[in-house]
Amino acid sequence: MTSPGSPEAQTTADPDAEVLARLRRGDDRAFADLVDRWSPTMLRVARAYVSNAQSAEDAVQDAWLGVVRGLAAFEGRSTLRTWVFTILMNRARTRGSREARSVPMSSLAGDDGGPTVDPDRFRGREDPYPDHWTPTGIPVRWEGQPEGRLLAGETMRLLGAALTALPPRQRVVVTLRDVQGLTSDEACEALGITAQNQRVLLHRGRAALRQALEDYYRS
Repeated sequence: MTSPGSPEAQTTADPDAEVLARLRRGDDRAFADLVDRWSPTMLRVARAYVSNAQSAEDAVQDAWLGVVRGLAAFEGRSTLRTWVFTILMNRARTRGSREARSVPMSSLAGDDGGPTVDPDRFRGREDPYPDHWTPTGIPVRWEGQPEGRLLAGETMRLLGAALTALPPRQRVVVTLRDVQGLTSDEACEALGITAQNQRVLLHRGRAALRQALEDYYRS
């Protein structure tokens, strides 16, 4: 019987456990599919640590080589996604430090200190309803918007541009959580940050993306 804390039990809980099993059997198709699915997100994450697109591509390539070389020793103590993205960020940080671009993920100073929503969107203390939305500041309801518009290429390009424009720490956390689908624990483990830091970065990043969508729907 497998104990709950054993590597085997943890691997079973991995949403990519079947893919991992195929990789261990040397299934080239499984590896190619994984590279195709995860590389675009890995490029976006790596780009937050390095100075140019070519360096990001090199970091991703190095990460996949690390996956191939380390697969036999991988014990499944973390999920496959966490392991792969940890390798990626180690490679990207190494390149970024050589380019003087490495940003400590644990630091919340600077670009993450401002309000997540423009204070002018709320009523002032002198108002009968202080801290409530102003008539112009109330969030735009997305319900009722034509489905085609929500899924349109223009909207996806807008979100992509807004994500790219986020401060690096926010961009990495939002990408891992909302694009790649890592859990909070997985993201914290991969990034080496606390749960509180992860929540703050995720909240601020999501708020900025929502603002970009609101501005789009107001137009």
